[in-house]
Amino acid sequence: MPVRKFRCIVCEQLEEQCTCQRYCAFCYSDYRVRLCEDGQYYCADCREACDYKTGDRT
Repeated sequence: MPVRKFRCIVCEQLEEQCTCQRYCAFCYSDYRVRLCEDGQYYCADCREACDYKTGDRT
């Protein structure tokens, strides 16, 4: 299964190239944040609660 690549809503770069400050769009945690399909970063707890998927989980 291919990995989907998402772009940051702020800088429009892929997660690997994004240099923005990374924190969860909901709770503002900076622990285990990942970029999701909507272009924002979310922590693992918020991703699980809201069923958001990262590129390698879609």
